[in-house]
Amino acid sequence: MILETADLLDCLLHDAEATEALARRLAPLFRAGDTLLLTGDLGSGKTSFARAVIRALPGPLGEDLSHEEVPSPTFTLVQIYERAVAPVWHFDLYRLSAAEEIYELGWEEADGEALVLVEWPERLGALAPPDALTLTFAYEGAGRRVTLAGNSAWRQRLSARQGSLNSS
Repeated sequence: MILETADLLDCLLHDAEATEALARRLAPLFRAGDTLLLTGDLGSGKTSFARAVIRALPGPLGEDLSHEEVPSPTFTLVQIYERAVAPVWHFDLYRLSAAEEIYELGWEEADGEALVLVEWPERLGALAPPDALTLTFAYEGAGRRVTLAGNSAWRQRLSARQGSLNSS
């Protein structure tokens, strides 16, 4: 169930399949230069969402990569995937002890040139891009609630896609 609120979107997701379905519906909106900040407790759906976005995007030659292995970057801290829209940089910052460590992972190279997915973005502190789309995942009963927040440009992009977000 997706509701329009003061935030951009508020979604109640009953299971992992619903999280993946939302990611697949949102994926066509994303492009080079976008940053998605995925916040929430351990196990709340951040990695499932990121994996589904990465798998939903076609490869550089338009190939279907929906079954590609997409490991969590918990230990490697960053994984890079070649996609038609842009390279996708998937960061997991849980193990960072200082925001400045992000530069050792190639943050400057990814910023502006790639689609960037960041789990545990609170570790970025002031380095978090102000124009990012923030997705906050929270437990709600047996499911999850995800709230999307962003600037007016994100509101316009999401509004243009609203019909397909409400379907299925």
